[in-house]
Amino acid sequence: MLNTPHPKDFRPAVTEIAEARVRIAEYAVCTPILESEVLNRLADAKVFIKPENLQRSGSFKLRGALNRALQLSPAEREGGIVAWSSGNHGLAISYVAKELGIKATVLMPQEAPRTKIDGVRANGATVRLYDKTKEVREEIGAKIALETGAVIVPPYDDPYVITGQATLGQEIAEQVQDRDYELDLALFPCSGGGLVAGAACGVHTIMPQASVFSVEPDNFDGMALSLASGTRQKAPATGNSICDALLVPVPGDLTYPICRSHLAGGLSVSNDEVIEAIRFAYRELKLVVEPGGAVALAAILAGKLDVKKKKVAILLSGGNVDAEKFASYIL
Repeated sequence: MLNTPHPKDFRPAVTEIAEARVRIAEYAVCTPILESEVLNRLADAKVFIKPENLQRSGSFKLRGALNRALQLSPAEREGGIVAWSSGNHGLAISYVAKELGIKATVLMPQEAPRTKIDGVRANGATVRLYDKTKEVREEIGAKIALETGAVIVPPYDDPYVITGQATLGQEIAEQVQDRDYELDLALFPCSGGGLVAGAACGVHTIMPQASVFSVEPDNFDGMALSLASGTRQKAPATGNSICDALLVPVPGDLTYPICRSHLAGGLSVSNDEVIEAIRFAYRELKLVVEPGGAVALAAILAGKLDVKKKKVAILLSGGNVDAEKFASYIL
């Protein structure tokens, strides 16, 4: 049962990742691996780009949502799902709920991007907006679950969700291997850590030598601070980051121990660096990438890591961005 505690030493096993890949294959797209001659030249490296902004629901979040929802019992399906999200997890949950015929309620902050709120509603889910300054989303979700019998599906601190995201890392490693290369480095966006924890495990099932790094917005770099100190740390969470999908200041209970074992370190990027990455993706890759989805690319373009002569994988994790904001970034 998802609503019961899980051991903090959880790691997605190789067999569990393989089972998850089979489980979600009917619904999730195997997104391609791209290369850009311009990026390779700028970085003086061979950079493999995984565009999960092309995934159904517009982000990698579909994988974890599917892996959880497809394991609900008939009784749990009757009760439906309750989730909280700044946007992409909510879009994924609402998409999956629509596909499986399950009721879903998604708690979203009032300031979430309009395209994400509208997208969740368009998928048929109930949106409950909340005030982050006065309300606690976990408390609201727990109350709804108690009253309705809904299963709570959190955005990152959950074994099923983490294992779903691990399919992404394994897929990347296989695609790179199919081109007869071995990865030296892999960079993934990070908020609560579900993506980078799972993806690192997935990469390391095939390429254990690869050094994996988290990438976060400046002042919301709780994972980087935690990895550097050896204990979970809370970031200052100050300033106005444009990365609405990556504003969790402290790593999750389940995700941090995994990252401590599998990550080589954490990086952070500024708003200006993210905007430059969004512009690059639009100009050179012809892709729409949201701010939070562009941070790994931003880290490469800004020289946050020595990647010269190395084989590097980066994830573009999502493309759900309001049209007006996107236009302001690329103009």
